[in-house]
Amino acid sequence: MSDRESGDEQQGGSARAGSVSGSGEQELATRMLQIQSKRFYLDVKQNKRGRFIKIAEVGAGGKKSRLLLAMSTAAEFRDYLTDFGEHYSKLGPPQSPESLPEDGKIRSEMMRKDNRRYYLDLKENKRGRFLKVSQVIPRTSARQQIVIPAQGLIEFRDALTDLLLDYGTDDQEGQAPLPESRSMRVENKIFYFDVGTNRRGVFMRISEVRSNFRTAITIPERSWSKFRDIMSDFVDRAEVSDKEEAEPDEAGDEPEQD
Repeated sequence: MSDRESGDEQQGGSARAGSVSGSGEQELATRMLQIQSKRFYLDVKQNKRGRFIKIAEVGAGGKKSRLLLAMSTAAEFRDYLTDFGEHYSKLGPPQSPESLPEDGKIRSEMMRKDNRRYYLDLKENKRGRFLKVSQVIPRTSARQQIVIPAQGLIEFRDALTDLLLDYGTDDQEGQAPLPESRSMRVENKIFYFDVGTNRRGVFMRISEVRSNFRTAITIPERSWSKFRDIMSDFVDRAEVSDKEEAEPDEAGDEPEQD
């Protein structure tokens, strides 16, 4: 994911929705989940071929792995997460190592999208239960995979659902050109102004980044002019106040009379 793990992720997950990478990918939204000792980043991205979701897992030692899902595949994955979560909740106490299958598999499913295949395996070993999701790389036998602790399946499903509700499940969605992102530094803070779009329309996200702290507000396009008018009013009032303070006190500046 554009090496964000080594940069913005060290700034408290300060990825900027609406930003455009050198490869032409636009990041529309991001979510971060902490499940046990792992961090997961769910990013909605868009390029000339359409929208997709990039899932990155960052382990305790900083090791990274990732998956790419078309929006329709992400919706199918979301449904499987529900099924696996329900199956996990009905399992009894952990089994003894001797009673487990050799590969530790409890349940398996497979998803297919064009020439990509995804294998979902709910497994158990001495460390606990988990869902391993593997993506087979086209034209090779190599695999990319993430491992989600079973206790976090529903939390993961809910975060993915939120993104799908905002950005839809269609793989191809054209988009009119959006204004480029801008930023400004004020003392020890950086403010980012990013324009993005989702199924509800165009929006602006204003993010404040300060050391390891990040916060943001989102303003729908239909409210931009009103937001501008309020800010302009504050600026005008501040300028009047500064001018009044800068003017000399006429009574105090009169020469003293003997």
